[in-house]
Amino acid sequence: MNLRLLSWNVNGLRAVAKKGFLEWFDSESPDILCLQETKARPSQLPPNVRRIDGYYSYFSAAERKGYSGVALYSKVQPQEVRYGFGINRFDHEGRILIAFYDDFVLFNIYFPNGNSSAERLQYKMDFYESFLDYAQGLKDKGYSIVVCGDLNTAHKPVDIARPKQNENRSGFLPIEREWIDKFLSHGFLDTFRLFNNEGGNYTWWDLKTKARDRNVGWRLDYFFVSDDMELNVTEASILREVTGSDHCPVGITLQF
Repeated sequence: MNLRLLSWNVNGLRAVAKKGFLEWFDSESPDILCLQETKARPSQLPPNVRRIDGYYSYFSAAERKGYSGVALYSKVQPQEVRYGFGINRFDHEGRILIAFYDDFVLFNIYFPNGNSSAERLQYKMDFYESFLDYAQGLKDKGYSIVVCGDLNTAHKPVDIARPKQNENRSGFLPIEREWIDKFLSHGFLDTFRLFNNEGGNYTWWDLKTKARDRNVGWRLDYFFVSDDMELNVTEASILREVTGSDHCPVGITLQF
């Protein structure tokens, strides 16, 4: 059995729905689609976006309107879906969906951005640690793990077009990049790097400077798997040609 999973920070689900999202979704027909930065509560979505034929849909929205939010569309109904880590300071921002399937647990997460202040950077680092604790707890119980979403950090110089100019900016700070090293050391794999170690592969570009036209970007969006799933990953991709957001989708194919 093959499963195709896609993940995309849409920078507003209502906005991208007006830019051909449903047509794109229909043509791709993934088994599972994870979205981040939906910026909407389910009640604010058009009915044809809230419920898509052939899919079970789940939404986690922030208490603050028009902010954050994640969504999951799945052809296979999960056994269970959780909407947070059980920690209110993180859960109320609507950044977390955790879906339990027969073969793995899927984390769909919109990780915080640390750019706005020292307090938000600390919030981001605390969120990272709480996520790792939660994922590690499930891994220790024998669950296989898949993690996708906007990590809001480029891991290595190869993952960013201008590393030197951005080394003091949140998203490429040593402390953030070291956390990714720590996460991987706990037995997780960056799926894209299983297949491609080249530079120039980015998933986010600044809209204001039209950076996408020049491919001056950052790789902020990832699929990770626990190391017991390495042989299940048969493909990992970046769908750079897909527009509608300042991010593009990423994907993996799993074989069981």
